[in-house]
Amino acid sequence: MQQLTAHAGVDRRWAEEVPTATMRSSAAYEMTSRDIARARGFVRDFLSTGQSVHAWTVSGRATDIAQLVVSELATNVCKYAPGPCLLDVESDGTMLGITMWDSGAVLSSPSPADPTRVGQHGLELVLAVCQSFELRREPVGKRVSVQIALHDDADRSPSGQTAW
Repeated sequence: MQQLTAHAGVDRRWAEEVPTATMRSSAAYEMTSRDIARARGFVRDFLSTGQSVHAWTVSGRATDIAQLVVSELATNVCKYAPGPCLLDVESDGTMLGITMWDSGAVLSSPSPADPTRVGQHGLELVLAVCQSFELRREPVGKRVSVQIALHDDADRSPSGQTAW
């Protein structure tokens, strides 16, 4: 067991006894093409802060998946709902919640599987790697919310399904 000291000056005796703090953060974008990279960096920095401040264990794979998901969601906003976009992230160190709001009225839906199709696989990718996905209409626009596991589990696939 490793002794930890919290940044707020509270002495934490052992890693197993450290309560996991929930952390939230938000960012607003006009969602131009260069904002896609900024959104990826925002999520990467959020997870890095959780690791350093709250001693979260976040796998490199989870960080990559979180950036991929944000990139795909932001690309959809950029292509189909240009204008303001809000990105909210929240985690307790176990699951990462990502919510993206945009002003577009059209609800996205995955295209039928077609390995010969070039492009338009973003939502399929998001559905494959997230533990949950919710899309809902808002008074102005829509909101997409996903959950991503921050720990790798050798017995489970990214979507939470038991591996064969």
